[in-house]
Amino acid sequence: YADAEAISTFINSDCSGKVLEKFPNLQLITTRSTGFDHIDIKYCTEHGINVANVPSYRKAQAVTVDVPGVGPVTGDVAWGGNWFFLVEQERIPIRLTNVESLTDLSWRIRQAVNAQGYPEIDHVELLGATPTARSRNFVLCPGKAYDRSPCGTGTSAKLACLAADGKLAEGEEWTQESVLGSVFRAHYRWLDRAKGTIAPTIMGTAHVTADAKLLLDPK
Repeated sequence: YADAEAISTFINSDCSGKVLEKFPNLQLITTRSTGFDHIDIKYCTEHGINVANVPSYRKAQAVTVDVPGVGPVTGDVAWGGNWFFLVEQERIPIRLTNVESLTDLSWRIRQAVNAQGYPEIDHVELLGATPTARSRNFVLCPGKAYDRSPCGTGTSAKLACLAADGKLAEGEEWTQESVLGSVFRAHYRWLDRAKGTIAPTIMGTAHVTADAKLLLDPK
């Protein structure tokens, strides 16, 4: 594959300069994840290699599913690097003390969505109002884990829905707050208005909270 002009990577792909120099004809890298921190951007800039995220878009608007024990729930189906079902809701305030209730609701919604026509969806994003950002979310990931950040792929999916609805202009900033209160700042540019595809840009801050060394016993 040394003559490849384009490669598609994921978050754990090694895209260091040492690896990229093995592709002398490379012109484009597309990453199937949010962010470029796993790609040597300096090398790409020096060698004229374009780097792009996968496009985000809304697949279906205002999909209503019957959720056992809850009732009808309406949301949008969108792609932001993962498949999301995005639901604006006020029944459970989005705060850390409600994680168990939010998890239970999101899991019920995901099971209903999967069973009622959208088996590809593996993330549910509950959205609500907050005075400190334009939106606050709770994102349930596969395995019933929840995202402690505002979720890069979830924010990308949200931007796609806002763009499709004409509620956020190209280049306008969107602030997305997580269940913990951390915030991403995001905006987008249109890739294809007719198809509804956008290229999102997301900015945020992360902190190292632990550094671990694992010792594996071969026995």
